[in-house]
This record gives sequence, C-alpha cells and structure tokens, in this order.
Amino acid sequence: MTVGIGLALAMIAMAIGYNGGMFVLSRRAYQQKDDQNGRSRFYIFLIACLNEEKVIQASLERLSRLPGETLVLVIDDASDDRTAELVRAAGDGVRLHRRALPEARKGKGAALNAGLAHLRACGLLDGRDPDDVIVCVVDADGRLDRHAVLEVDPYFDDPRIGAVQIGVRMYNRDLGLLARLQDMEFVVYGEVFQNARRHLGSVGMGGNGQFMRLSALESLREEPWSDCLTEDLDLGVRLIAAGWTNAFCGSAAVSQQAVLTLGRLVRQRSRWFQGHMQAARKLYPLILRRIDGRAAADLLYHLSSPALLLLTSLLPVSFAIALADAVWHGTLGPLWFAWFYVITFGIANVYAHVYRQREKEAGRLRSLLTAHVYILYGYVWFLSGWWALWRHMSGRQGWLKTART
Repeated sequence: MTVGIGLALAMIAMAIGYNGGMFVLSRRAYQQKDDQNGRSRFYIFLIACLNEEKVIQASLERLSRLPGETLVLVIDDASDDRTAELVRAAGDGVRLHRRALPEARKGKGAALNAGLAHLRACGLLDGRDPDDVIVCVVDADGRLDRHAVLEVDPYFDDPRIGAVQIGVRMYNRDLGLLARLQDMEFVVYGEVFQNARRHLGSVGMGGNGQFMRLSALESLREEPWSDCLTEDLDLGVRLIAAGWTNAFCGSAAVSQQAVLTLGRLVRQRSRWFQGHMQAARKLYPLILRRIDGRAAADLLYHLSSPALLLLTSLLPVSFAIALADAVWHGTLGPLWFAWFYVITFGIANVYAHVYRQREKEAGRLRSLLTAHVYILYGYVWFLSGWWALWRHMSGRQGWLKTART
C-alpha cells in the first residue's frame, strides 16, 4: 500500500511540476523575428468534408470575407448529403474537388493529400513561389476569425517558420456546461502549453486552424499528411524534424462546434487518444534521430501522455486506500482535506485565471467554479483512454467522424 501511494504521489508531483513549469514559461514574452519583407502571400484554405451540410455553409461564408488573395478548396470525400450542392452555391473563390469510392473515405489525411494533389494538377499553383503560398487546414465546422490572416501573415516573414497554429475556441460554448468545459480545455492548452512550447521549439499542430508554408509541406514528401487518426500531431512533429520552426499565434482563433453529449465526447477523445498512440510508435525514433535538446524532451514527454494518463487513471484507487487508512487510524482531519484539495484541485485556480483572460464575460467566480468542475471533466480522458487502448489492442483502427448538430 505504501509503495502504491508513493508512486501515486510521485506521478502527481511530476504532473504538477510539468504543468507548473509550462505555466511559468508561457508567461514569458516571446520575441518574434520581424523581417518586414512586405511580400504578398497566397492563402489556400483546405476543408475536408464528409456529410457536412449542417455546418459547411456558415464556414464558407466567413472564409469568403477574409482579406487578401485567398482560395477555398473543399474536398468532398464522397458525401451522400447536400454538401457538394452547398459548396457549388458558395460563389467565387470557392472550389470543389469531389472524391469517389473506393478511393474516398480513407481518413482526413488522405483527403487533404488528394486536395493538395488536385491543386498541383489543375495549375492553380503554377508560377507561384512555394515559400509564399500558405496552406491552411480548416474543419468543416471551423469559423475563422476575420483578422486571422492578418495576425498570422507576419510570422511567415521569418523564413525559418514552416507552420503557424492559431488558437481554438468553441462557438457554441454557451450551450451548456459540457460545451463550456471543452472551450476551457482548448483555451488552457493554447494559452499555457502552446505558448510555453514556443520557447522550447515544440509547438504542435492542431487539426483546425493550422497554417503551413507550401515549401514546408513539400519538404516532407509527396503526401505530407499521414494515415494516423491524429494526422495533425504527426505533421507537426515531422515539420520540426525536417528543420522547420512551428509557431503559435494566440491573437487569432478558429471556432468549432463542441459536442453536446457525453457519449460523443468520449468517442471523439478515444479517437484522438488512439491516434496519439499510433503516431507515437512512428515518431519516437524520428525525434531521437532528428530533434535535439528541449524540443525533443518535451515532444517525448507529450507522446508519452497516453501511457501516463492510463497510469494516472489508477490514482483514485490509491486515494481511496489513503482515505481508508486515514479513517482507520483516526488521522482524517482538516490537514488531510487541505492536502487532498491542493493536490487535486489546486491547479484549478491557475486554469481559472488563464481562462478569464480570454473569456472576460465569464467573471472571476464563474471561471473559478468552472475550473474546479474542469478537473473532474478530465476524468473523461480516463474512460476514453481505456476504450482506445482496447480498440488498439484488438486491431480496430477505423472511426466514424464526429457527428454535427
């Protein structure tokens, strides 16, 4: 029992140390290289769609209002609803590339690769410098801030920058506590971990709102996106390994639709968890061979998170044993509860502070209460993780996409 409790405390100390260190690092100012070369860039937005009639129209309307020279390419992955019809009606600046079975419906990565190949084949990239073509991946439900391109563009003045990830929000965050918790989750991830990783050189790419220099994509291989369930994680690490720098722009965001039922949330997070395990198996050797220093250490820790999370899911058992021991020996008192609160909910105060900086309307008390519930919300990852592990061990790799409302 003592060994189990000691191991639990060691894991908690490691998590608190890592999270606390990332929070401190994220507060440091980051000096972005400013070349001000004044180059005009061509922005291409890729949207992979499979039965997205419920959300695609609103997303295209927002993209059509962006400033600068832009093009939207919708890759319809053999939809059998009105997705293609709505895209055709979107007007100038929006193009449709339809895929058919059996080549279609093989994952988001395959659809994005097909979209990039279509751009090359149809001549839209002819005569353009790949350094000045920026490819942005937006989900079908993604609603990009109108100022996003203006905020992102200066980052590409630095020739070392291969990709820029912007923040992610939930546009339906007011539709219940579950949606609000997902919004807090993405804000905390961006404002703490992505901001900190700018200093470490390990910024990750997300599946929504990722901007990439075409020359960076071409430096990887003919098909830059992999068949992993988390093709974005895989892409981000391979860009770093290829010598590019990933940047994070927190002053712009893409808003997406939060899932509104617990079952859909567990399913979505299980898919991400399983994709993380798939990617880790391939990326560990690449990181050890091609990436050095703090970036490598952080990426290795990040890729180890599925194993650490599964181990962490056993901690409630240790706490139950510790509680029973305290009751048995009559040591259960205010100090025990204070200790329990600090190691369990102490970090909630940090999360509340970070979230309130982005969502000022939430208020101090509401943010604090939501952050405490957010700690319990994290237990969803435990259920998702064990389900993903079972699917992984049983060889089940395919997933249905997240249903829209």
